[in-house]
Amino acid sequence: MALPSSSFSFASYFAPYFVSLLLLHLVLLSNNSAAKHNGYVGHHGHHRHRAASNASNPRLYRAYLALQAWKHVIYSDPYNFTTNWSGLSVCGYTGVYCAPALDDNKTTVIAGIDLNFADLAGFLPEELGLLTDLALLHLSNNRFCGILPMALSNLTLLYELDLSNNRFVGPFPAVILSLPSIYYLDLRFNDFEGPVPPALFRKGMDAIFLNNNRFTNTISASLAGNSASVLVFANNKFGGCLPPSIADFADTLEELLLTNTSLSGCLPQEVGFLYKLRVLDTSSNNIVGPIPYSLAGLAHLEILNLGHNMMEGIVPAGVCTLPKLTNFTFSYNYFCEEEGICQNLTEKGISYDERENCLPEKPHQRSQKECKAVIEHPVYCSEHLCHRTGTGSFGSTVPFAPAPAPWPKPLPPASSPSPSPSGIS
Repeated sequence: MALPSSSFSFASYFAPYFVSLLLLHLVLLSNNSAAKHNGYVGHHGHHRHRAASNASNPRLYRAYLALQAWKHVIYSDPYNFTTNWSGLSVCGYTGVYCAPALDDNKTTVIAGIDLNFADLAGFLPEELGLLTDLALLHLSNNRFCGILPMALSNLTLLYELDLSNNRFVGPFPAVILSLPSIYYLDLRFNDFEGPVPPALFRKGMDAIFLNNNRFTNTISASLAGNSASVLVFANNKFGGCLPPSIADFADTLEELLLTNTSLSGCLPQEVGFLYKLRVLDTSSNNIVGPIPYSLAGLAHLEILNLGHNMMEGIVPAGVCTLPKLTNFTFSYNYFCEEEGICQNLTEKGISYDERENCLPEKPHQRSQKECKAVIEHPVYCSEHLCHRTGTGSFGSTVPFAPAPAPWPKPLPPASSPSPSPSGIS
């Protein structure tokens, strides 16, 4: 399910992040110290170091062996990215970036590999574990398949791993949990499946993109120890409830995307504790109950998408008057009243979509029959089992109590004028 293009640019969002990496790299080199985390620049600030014209040290020779083994299992290279992958001068290979080693600035090593949009077909060989100085591995938009080799656990400096838009399969790659320096992870648009280990969210990463896979039964109620600013889970089959422990991300989280994840139950009030949040998208799920009043405290929120759920009650004025809100979608629900300025968000310059609700005297609303079925069977979130016990989680099979009467299902999603947050399209 491809979502509309975003008003947020991925590149512009992370540009300051890559500049920071470059500065960090220069500081580490000047101190000639080993890095606990990556010190190499990202793909917006690559510097080619051509000082070594041949494999003049053992590290470059090991890299040569790794890259030759990889070239051997690349079966299709329509743009000739690997044509010049021959000879010992590995720093001249297309997509390969060298730099002084962090522990010895007189020794040249391969610091990054960027093969984004190369349309390569093949798999990742075990020999990639020889690239022990690698801090950056970008393989987005290729046709790599199979599973990740466990030898990648040798890449102790790996900081950014982008495997998005490929054909990788199997369970969540456990080797990622063994990478001590990983800070940015992008696995979106692959065919990974099964549960996501809770340990992933305790690794102190900044950005985690898991969308558009086949993940199920994932995040536990305990999310302590995390520090992510971007979490994108969209277009998977997690199910269950959003746990109140989502509040553990309060000091860091800026984007939370849960689109089309089979999420059910009520939104917990704890979502309103995420005071740095700029993007919240819970659309195309089975969420019930009202909009939490706590959302009125999200002073930085720019995009709020609650569309295509089974929510009900009042659209609170506190949400409509958020100072930075630019886009508010709550279409295809069962809201029956809009408070104050919510009745005319155009006056605030807010793009909004209120179709297919139960709003009196508004066009394009549900029928009285549909609305009556919901009004006669309201959901009381305080009685929702997974929130009352604090055990709710994605993938939970705990039903909410009391069970509501059957409701009309929302209509299939229609094209919406509202932009989608970053990291999905």
